Amino acid sequence: MCLASLFVTTSVFAYDLNTDWPQWRGPDMSGTARQSNPPTTWSETENIRWKIEVPGVGSSTPIIWKDRVYVATAVKTDRVAEGATQPEATTEEPAARSGGRRGGRGGRGGGAQPKNFYDFMVIAYNRANGDEMWRSTVASQVPHEAGHNTNTYASSSPLTDGERLYVSFGSRGVHCLDFAGKKLWEKNLGVMQTRNQFGEGSSPAVHDGMLVVPFDHEGESFIVGLNAETGDEKWRQPRDERTTWSTPLITEFDGRTQVITNGTTRVRSYDLVTGELIWECGGQASNPIPTPVRFEDNVIVMTGYRGYAIYSIPLSAKGDITDSDTITWIEEDAAPYVPSPVLYNGQLYFVKANNGVLVSRNAKTGELIIGQTRLPDVASVYASPVAAADHIYLTGRDGNTLVLKHGDTFEVVASNQLDEKIDASAAIVGNEIFLRAKEHLYCIAKP
Repeated sequence: MCLASLFVTTSVFAYDLNTDWPQWRGPDMSGTARQSNPPTTWSETENIRWKIEVPGVGSSTPIIWKDRVYVATAVKTDRVAEGATQPEATTEEPAARSGGRRGGRGGRGGGAQPKNFYDFMVIAYNRANGDEMWRSTVASQVPHEAGHNTNTYASSSPLTDGERLYVSFGSRGVHCLDFAGKKLWEKNLGVMQTRNQFGEGSSPAVHDGMLVVPFDHEGESFIVGLNAETGDEKWRQPRDERTTWSTPLITEFDGRTQVITNGTTRVRSYDLVTGELIWECGGQASNPIPTPVRFEDNVIVMTGYRGYAIYSIPLSAKGDITDSDTITWIEEDAAPYVPSPVLYNGQLYFVKANNGVLVSRNAKTGELIIGQTRLPDVASVYASPVAAADHIYLTGRDGNTLVLKHGDTFEVVASNQLDEKIDASAAIVGNEIFLRAKEHLYCIAKP
């Protein structure tokens, strides 16, 4: 069988590994493009197939389905709301506001309340040449929070199950579109009050006709399962959690499909069909953002704010396994804060907090493979690393992408600088890399 014809199958449809990056972190949520061979070198004048300006702001990952690229964005309009007031100042988390400690996010939250309307939209581009095919505005509102100064109002990535497109704008609702941009349904889950008004960012996950949406905030937190075709609520579980920004991992094990969610209080697994709690485990640090990844029959979760925690937990777990021998392995010396890890051929690659410091561990045992190593020309990282063809691609906030050779030693293959800041994680399909910068979307490919 030709490798190009292989598919990753689910119970509903198939992803073509050469044409599809259907969700945040790719086909299997590991950040890896298993049959791709994209360029390792590029610049503003080399290996750029096309570059187009994207209106508005957003740090969400573009997704690719067949011949289209889909981007979520929030466009500030000239329309001004009447009677907008300044929010109450908050004194919580002073370390985070002044730069933080042990990987604090830094920057500011809780600034002046927005007064302008934003158009929250999805835009479809032609994958071959970057031409805009359509744009669909799904909501038009004045955001109720200022947000962190490094966050955007479109930080949640769109996704598809091959039948429909889905996008969550959090407090602006969850929306379902067809592939022509027509809205099929929308669901209002309420208004988030995020920690320090840092803003929203969790992406939904979809599997087997169920769209799962996390809603952790400073109010009554919950997770909800929606019928992907209609938007009808199938189940809802309350969560003893404050604001999180982590996207769920949905994975099948032993005839049952689990929804794995990270959290400050607990990592939890829910049954996809019923929402029933399967297992839970304490021990994570605060402000969880990285998405869980699966390796063999374990799920690996990480947090890296005000402490570091990496836990490998067997999917066979039941009940509360906190501090038990059920946990496969634990490490607490370094973990990422904003970026998720990439899992490639049994090896985890991630940065320490948001810093340009690389760490690599064996996914099976937790054994350290590459100790804390300073990345040249990369000071700060928000984008999650991706992998393909024995290379790890790690993009810094200043727009420089380091390409590392996969293996048990640290080897830089190339350093590729673009002209804009980049917080959005890359997507790789076929022999192309799609990078969303502050103002433009790049398609990187050899001529």
